[in-house]
Amino acid sequence: MSQYQFFATCPRGLEALLVDELSKQQAHKITATDGGVSFEGNLETMYRVNLHSRIATRILSLVSHGNYLTEEDIYKATFKLNWPSWFKVSQTIRVKVTGVKCPLKSLDFVTLRIKDAVCDRFREEGALRPSVSVRDPDVRIHAYLTQNQYQLYLDTSGAPLYQRGFRDVSVIAPLRENLAAGIIMLSNWKPGTPFLDPMCGSGTFLIEAAMMAVNQPPGLKRTFGFQHLKFFDESLWKKITTEALQHMKPIQFLEIFGSDIDLRAVRVARHNLKVAGLEEVAKVMQSDFIKLEPPASEGVLVTNPPYGQRIGEDEDLKEVYPVWAKHMKASFGGWDTYFLTADLEMPKDMRLKPSKKTPLFNGALECRLFEIKMVSGSNRKPKD
Repeated sequence: MSQYQFFATCPRGLEALLVDELSKQQAHKITATDGGVSFEGNLETMYRVNLHSRIATRILSLVSHGNYLTEEDIYKATFKLNWPSWFKVSQTIRVKVTGVKCPLKSLDFVTLRIKDAVCDRFREEGALRPSVSVRDPDVRIHAYLTQNQYQLYLDTSGAPLYQRGFRDVSVIAPLRENLAAGIIMLSNWKPGTPFLDPMCGSGTFLIEAAMMAVNQPPGLKRTFGFQHLKFFDESLWKKITTEALQHMKPIQFLEIFGSDIDLRAVRVARHNLKVAGLEEVAKVMQSDFIKLEPPASEGVLVTNPPYGQRIGEDEDLKEVYPVWAKHMKASFGGWDTYFLTADLEMPKDMRLKPSKKTPLFNGALECRLFEIKMVSGSNRKPKD
């Protein structure tokens, strides 16, 4: 099989986890950079990474790279490529351009010139040209520009990989699934250990943990960009997905627990687990965190606390944090707890010292994942 060059994008802060995933899928020449990882592999590698990666956002296939001075240089480089050998003229396209220290005046104009070059290449082959679709294109083309270099990619993923194919209801500001999966991995939680999200919202952490527990690939219930390309090997894809299904574990309750003070969030989380086919794996209940009893004597607590909206406008988070900490000390001795928050002062306000602080980005928002290990001896009963 031919070897190709790829670039896998991911949430900033999770690059090392993505390197591990790529190694397991027999990728070669793996190199991490800020916000992604480059690698080499064949079609099977690319199919497997799209299906199995819990961390990647997109898998981009490099089709051209070189130096440029003007927009016309990028047009000519794009026009040279044999786009009709990769997809049909009847398929819709979308071009996205990003740049770092790019000296050109307008990235929008570069986007237009790349689209023109692709269409002109098709026109050279016949009278027709592909149409543009902004919302749901069959084929996505990405360009990345630095000060004097360009890279052109075919997107093999289609919709971003954090779209697992089943979450159709959410509450305020849900966490992206690949960031949630990365946080669970950073917690070192292993299936079989009790897992709890006491502020579960729409259930993103619960679904990601449940998929890990039953060894379900995150991409099993969705389609991919590579399925629209001419070189798509349907028999190879069927072999890979069949093999993945055979390695899944039985769907049964696996000590994954979620709760939320908001009854609507509880209903949404239950619904999303059901749509994912994982409702038997996790248990979701309505409860205020400060009244929640731990479901086991030890376990891993992972949560993304709401930033005001779901707690109530009148309550000050600075006042809520110490109440949470008091309850954790009294009831959660023996638990390893992990809080993702944009409030960098949170542990200080809780009067708890984190054993680890991991910088992560929830989109453009800089956050910290605070690891706070609750010592069993700290759950002293209050005096009468």
